[in-house]
Amino acid sequence: MRDTLALACASCKRRNYTTDKNKRTMSDKLVLRKYCPSCRKHTEHKETKV
Repeated sequence: MRDTLALACASCKRRNYTTDKNKRTMSDKLVLRKYCPSCRKHTEHKETKV
């Protein structure tokens, strides 16, 4: 039921985080504002495939 996914930085496109989500309750793509170590700032991270 829960699928594993990666969170990629919107500016540099690097995959920095992995998480999971319930596809049945959250059908839209996950977007979180998290810290990117390569950019050295907080940016939006979008859901991508693992």
